[in-house]
Amino acid sequence: MHTQVLVLGAGPGGYAAAFYAADLGMQVTLVDYNPNLGGTCLLRGCIPSKALLHVAQVIEESSAMDEWGVRFNKPSIDINTMRARKEKVISTLTGGLAALAKKRGVTRIVGRGIFEDANRMRIEDGDPSTHPENGCLSFDHCIVATGSEPTMPEIFDLGTDRVMDSTGALALADIPEKLLIVGGGYIGLEMGTVYASLGSKVTVVEMLDGILVGADADLVRPLRKRLDKLFDAIELKTKVASLKKQGEDKIVAQLENADGTREEAFDRVLVCIGRRPNSQDLGLENTKVQIDDKGFIQVNKQQRTAESSILAIGDVCGEPMLAHKASHEAKIAIENALGRSASFDAQAIPAVVFTDPQIAWAGLTEKEAKEQGIDVTVAVYPWGASGRAQAMGRPDGLTKMIIEPETERVLGMGLVGIGAGELIAEAVLAIEMGAVVADIAESIHPHPTMSETLAHVADAHFGVATEIYRPKRNRKK
Repeated sequence: MHTQVLVLGAGPGGYAAAFYAADLGMQVTLVDYNPNLGGTCLLRGCIPSKALLHVAQVIEESSAMDEWGVRFNKPSIDINTMRARKEKVISTLTGGLAALAKKRGVTRIVGRGIFEDANRMRIEDGDPSTHPENGCLSFDHCIVATGSEPTMPEIFDLGTDRVMDSTGALALADIPEKLLIVGGGYIGLEMGTVYASLGSKVTVVEMLDGILVGADADLVRPLRKRLDKLFDAIELKTKVASLKKQGEDKIVAQLENADGTREEAFDRVLVCIGRRPNSQDLGLENTKVQIDDKGFIQVNKQQRTAESSILAIGDVCGEPMLAHKASHEAKIAIENALGRSASFDAQAIPAVVFTDPQIAWAGLTEKEAKEQGIDVTVAVYPWGASGRAQAMGRPDGLTKMIIEPETERVLGMGLVGIGAGELIAEAVLAIEMGAVVADIAESIHPHPTMSETLAHVADAHFGVATEIYRPKRNRKK
């Protein structure tokens, strides 16, 4: 069996590559060990977590309505129904992807793909009825899109499902009375938000001196203030030295910090300390493909590896590990497989933390500018001045803009507040188009909406924001 394009991995990058190649008239074969399309993002990541975060948001919003004189009874949680609803969301989307693959004429193989050489792949395991007769297929081009998986240190692997990674947490086996989350990154905080809203007492332990250390501190501050009320505890500069089982249903964690060492028992432990690329056991040693010391496949801006017939996209070839980055890289890889010229030159890759409030940013952050010695001007607009935010009872947000002083070009933007993830796309477009601050300030935004804050922060830069006062700044001509 021969195929023009073989795509290994059926996540957001993989199926995007397969569908795009098919749309351009190429013969495409998609290989994945899971019979359902979607990869980590759809099956056990982005989509199920956002479904559960929606539940958490509704619970929190209903509680907040007390301030408006509207009182609801304490919610009754039917975890079986919730789990079934989550699975329905996943099955609806995977079914849609399967139908789209069929309509596009994409051949699907369910199994593990292992490179025999630069133009042949052996298929093992999975569903033999989908495999080639001799178990192998040849290809002109292969797109490796095998993604990543959660990191679980050996000292935490106790052989019990009470120590979970993100996949285990999304399975929603029960609502633990006490939950320990190891790691203060976005996955830990999102899942902590879900479980705390469902009734768990959540403790987050982070070795560093802050949560979400990649984001600007002023964006994190409103979230930290809210999480301090929602969570039982957030312990920074603290290390989980060890875990051990206590009976059938308890995990004892040894916690170390400047105050000493103590032990505390939890019903479940969620380990969220990062992800590692799925680059092992693919037979890449039978090719010229290079892998760095972190396990990432090395690619150039055309997504090409050191083997001319093999390209790679998504988590398996580097940070940031984001589904939308993988989908973008998919198009670049297919364009180059067709012999066209395409390069990854995005100026802004948006990031969103789907907590409450959400945090979103794109382009250069203020923190990165300081670390890299880049001179920037920062404009800030507090949501307390927004009529829409006040009407929703959520004035705890902030919109900020990172500006190049000489040209007033928009280099980056960040937001914290309810719905921030839906607002960041305008910032991405502005950065990619090379917009200056006046372009945004002079674009009419609808009132009353939170999108206005992007225009207002531009006005704030010039000292003419209607709802706040800042010293006036002359516009560049």
